[in-house]
Amino acid sequence: MVIGPTRSIQVHIVAQPLVSWGLERLVQTASPRLEVVGVAATVAESLPLLERSTPDVAVLDLDGEQSPEAVSELQARTRAKILVLTGSLDVRMLDRAVLAGVRGVVRKRESPATLLKAVEKIHEGELWIDRGATSRIFMEMARQKASEKSDPEKSRISTLTMRERETIMALASDASAPGKVIAGRLCISEHTLRNHLTSIYSKLGLSNRLDLYAYASKHSLNKPG
Repeated sequence: MVIGPTRSIQVHIVAQPLVSWGLERLVQTASPRLEVVGVAATVAESLPLLERSTPDVAVLDLDGEQSPEAVSELQARTRAKILVLTGSLDVRMLDRAVLAGVRGVVRKRESPATLLKAVEKIHEGELWIDRGATSRIFMEMARQKASEKSDPEKSRISTLTMRERETIMALASDASAPGKVIAGRLCISEHTLRNHLTSIYSKLGLSNRLDLYAYASKHSLNKPG
């Protein structure tokens, strides 16, 4: 029996131009095992690309114009497993990124071969984080679950993506504004706004904008942070 060639691991890169240039060429050295299928400078620029492709792994430079919250947005819009590249020593920030859905963390002081290996391992379903981070994250997850049991609304709110929170703030700040105006302020289409609202209503157990306005005011979702 003849076995066909193994499919390349499809990699999407999110990094500022100079860093993405180096990452793209590094991934190309591992061809045909790895293949770059998309490159963007920011998570926002990635979203239209991700609607047209389905990468296996997204490599995100967390030191660019990104944040741990950007991970949540990226996670919500793609099935790709996320690997972050960083030079930061802020363990709390990196722990938040992992809690938001990151499957691996590679420090910029590590070798290029380490990054390539991490891409392959998280594609295979493994986590690529150090033991210290694993221990801290499990403890934080246990703490969050205990907190959610005492306040079920926190559990619902925690499922919102950053973009959904921005949508709630935009609506709550001007409850009477028509959808077209709100969509314009968020730089999205009315169709996308309706999709966000459908998801928000489902997650929070609400029915309409009036319910959402009241809920946002009660739980301080109408304010940044």
